[in-house]
Amino acid sequence: MKTKRSTVMAKQPRSLTGKVVVVTGGAQGIGAATAAAAARLGAHVVIGDLDEVRAEKTAAELGGDVVALRLDVTDTAGFTAFLDEVEQRVGPIDVLINNAGIMPLSELADEDDASTRRQLEINLHAVVHGTREAIRRMRPRATGHIVNVASMAGKAGFPGAATYCATKHAVVGLSEAVHLELHGSGVLVSCVMPGIVRTELASGLGEAKFFKSVRPEDVAHAIVDALRFPRFDVFVPRSLGTMGRITRLLPRRWGESIARALGADRVLASAAHSAARADYERRAAGSAPGADS
Repeated sequence: MKTKRSTVMAKQPRSLTGKVVVVTGGAQGIGAATAAAAARLGAHVVIGDLDEVRAEKTAAELGGDVVALRLDVTDTAGFTAFLDEVEQRVGPIDVLINNAGIMPLSELADEDDASTRRQLEINLHAVVHGTREAIRRMRPRATGHIVNVASMAGKAGFPGAATYCATKHAVVGLSEAVHLELHGSGVLVSCVMPGIVRTELASGLGEAKFFKSVRPEDVAHAIVDALRFPRFDVFVPRSLGTMGRITRLLPRRWGESIARALGADRVLASAAHSAARADYERRAAGSAPGADS
């Protein structure tokens, strides 16, 4: 007699072999780690980054047929042209990973308008534009996968990064709405929500109790896993999703008390004026050439 276990077919992973995978902000950090993970699984990877020299170095280190192209995500016409070039050189885009982002830190009252505009342009408007362009290319073919890299800051508020939190909340909302708009179209959406990731963006940040930082490779593994076994919510680590669901069920004052007890209210604020972040803050300030015009 057949058991129930033997009659249930295991879910088969989707293959990335031969798929065209585009990663914005792919020269370093999460982007570079994701490009590497996708390339190992046989994908044709294209890295787009404002730092063309670093992007080309990363592509060379990854080897194979990884392509590096200059991309300023705040230049909408240039972003579209970049995607056109990818399709002309490599083929129709199967996966777009909107990863490029910055995180300047300061209390909102101290944040200058130029910083606000850069965050809105890079973290939000570029994701909106990239998502829209991906839909226009993927939906006619009834296949494709859009991955938007948000943050746990898109599910909660963290002192010292109000605008950053606002942009990531918006990316989560955008992704949820587009996920529903594309239902039945063959085009999938995933929203990635990591905690603290040990990249340059996290320079000077401490650790929250019980939720340790993760490596870029951990996020990359979660992204690739969501491409192979599609799902919308991608928390890194997964325990963040569980904690988020629990705290949302509690009265606000209880949830805030838990956040304070875990040190979550100080993680970003304490690093706002850290000397360890000085180099990153300078680089972030020059990361959107067209945002201040």
